[in-house]
Amino acid sequence: MATGLKAAVEQKILEEVARSVKKRNEWKVMVVDQLSMRILSACCKMHDLANEGITIVEDISKRREPLPLLDSIYFITPTEKSVKALIQDFTGLNLYKGIHLFFTEACPEELFNDLCKSHVGKYIRTLKEINIAFLPYESQVFSLDSPETFQFFYNPAKQVGRMANMERIAEQIATLCASLGEYPNVRYRSDFDRNVELAQLVQQKLNAYRADDPTMGEGMDKARSQLLILDRGFDVVTPLLHELTFQAMAHDLLAIENDVYKYATSQSVMSGEGLHDKEVLLDENDDLWIQLRHSHIAVVSQLVTKQLKRFVENKRIAPTSSTEKTTMRDLSQMLKKMPQYQKELSKYSTHLNLAEDCMKAYQSGVDKLCRVEQDLAMGTDSEGEKIKDHMRNIVPILLDQSVTINDKIRIILLYIIQKNGISEENLMKLCQHAKIPQIEKTTMTNMGALGVNIIQEGSGRKKSWQPVRKERVSEHTYAMSRWTPIVKDIMEDAIEDKLDTKHFPFLAGRDPGASYGRSAPRSVRYGQWHQDKKGAGSYRSGPRLLVFIVGGVSYSEMRAAYEVTAAFKGWEVIVGSTHILTPECFLSDLGSLNS
Repeated sequence: MATGLKAAVEQKILEEVARSVKKRNEWKVMVVDQLSMRILSACCKMHDLANEGITIVEDISKRREPLPLLDSIYFITPTEKSVKALIQDFTGLNLYKGIHLFFTEACPEELFNDLCKSHVGKYIRTLKEINIAFLPYESQVFSLDSPETFQFFYNPAKQVGRMANMERIAEQIATLCASLGEYPNVRYRSDFDRNVELAQLVQQKLNAYRADDPTMGEGMDKARSQLLILDRGFDVVTPLLHELTFQAMAHDLLAIENDVYKYATSQSVMSGEGLHDKEVLLDENDDLWIQLRHSHIAVVSQLVTKQLKRFVENKRIAPTSSTEKTTMRDLSQMLKKMPQYQKELSKYSTHLNLAEDCMKAYQSGVDKLCRVEQDLAMGTDSEGEKIKDHMRNIVPILLDQSVTINDKIRIILLYIIQKNGISEENLMKLCQHAKIPQIEKTTMTNMGALGVNIIQEGSGRKKSWQPVRKERVSEHTYAMSRWTPIVKDIMEDAIEDKLDTKHFPFLAGRDPGASYGRSAPRSVRYGQWHQDKKGAGSYRSGPRLLVFIVGGVSYSEMRAAYEVTAAFKGWEVIVGSTHILTPECFLSDLGSLNS
């Protein structure tokens, strides 16, 4: 069962698209493009669409079989490419009978005019903008599926297309707010110049949406909702570290693509079929994954075993071994005895495998990196003593030939950030020690484009402003996981109204000041009637903190959103970005900055 953001989007698609054109005993074809396909697959199941009379979902960019007796639903982004493809579908032989056209967001005027002037106009039965131009990645996480924004925002050489890209992401962020029924107070990190520009664009788009729907942002405590825009330079430490919570660790150390984890099942070994790969989607349809994803790897296997034990007892399955620890072999035996529980038992098997794979990777060298990384990030050792000479810790790793180039780059970057920049000569020496090729060295120097001091000559080094970190001694149960993402401090301070307004100002004219803590004013013109009619967008009534990071959000920063939501009653924190970041992806983004 989808919850949160996913549920809101799913309901909106079913209500405003599928059901709005549904007729009894009549099937339709749905045609999607790249973004709308990803939105659809993130939150809707094919059987849900079939229940609404949709017989097949087709990709607009592929050749398709004509179905001239069926009406079509086009759910597409209002881009030149998609609109051209739509027109092409009705040039010559018409692929479908009629068109119900739903754009993900506001359609630019010139495109709209092109469409009206074309011969396709006479086939269009419905034309609506439904304002969902973001991917609901998890119940409290969204992505704009726009990794190219990293280049536009941070590459000084990439001027052409920058404004269009910022307009586009501002529109996408505004559709998120509109879908949630939020008209938040917009604030931004002032230490990076481009943030205010994006904040103003978002505000313009929000105003346009509110003009269409004056109920946006009304409701209990909604006047307290905030949208905070951050550049990736606010915290470059978090995306470099090896994280040891389950989800972050798996995505960093294992070859998981599009959230699909592949592993060889031992069950097939038992039956003598040899190994065959099993593919599992790690998402919120798996309640066990929801329970485990933010747990530290040290306890994951125990948690799975405990859950399994409870399941076995509830179903009265005879245990296969008397020991505490469940093995893959035990699971295989249970599956043979109880084939009717295959789905549930294979879920436990998936997570035991995943935890085992993570631990194997950890024990084959990541463990020694973690200690050094944590010391560099914190500036202190696990006893809390300040470290005077980091070099002594990092040189053995740089000389170690079993450590990968990327892991060495991560260590060197953490060292440079800790020192607030080093000389060109010192960087050269570190690269020689670590045998890092010249081309990889630019990955490190490119981080300067994010406003981080990398190369500093002489004594004139300026220290960029850093918020004072919170003491979280009581939260640190693991020496290898002492670092807390900076965004967690920022989220807590924003909710408690303690966030520095000089470095995180509200946009002029939108400081909630007086209204902070009071419910939103009632609409005189609209009275109260709209409150009942609000759709899925307002699936909760309290205030929300929406955090948007330009240039990628890491898995540990996603975790922070859930942790802060759990700690502050009444609030919900939603975090999102242009794309989802793993450390490899972050290094690759940095590496291509100068191209």
